[in-house]
Amino acid sequence: MGKKEERFEKTYAQGKLNGMEIWVDKETGVNYVFCFNGYSGGMTVLLDSEGKPVITK
Repeated sequence: MGKKEERFEKTYAQGKLNGMEIWVDKETGVNYVFCFNGYSGGMTVLLDSEGKPVITK
């Protein structure tokens, strides 16, 4: 069996212990923002100024 392609790609990162990352779903193009502080964190859809999901083509 061959290696399965990864679905998500990290496109931006800032901070080490506290920070944020932006991840892109390569199947849909939808961007997600992941914010973390130590061992805790959360991820949500990244929205534009009109409240629509940011999509990378």
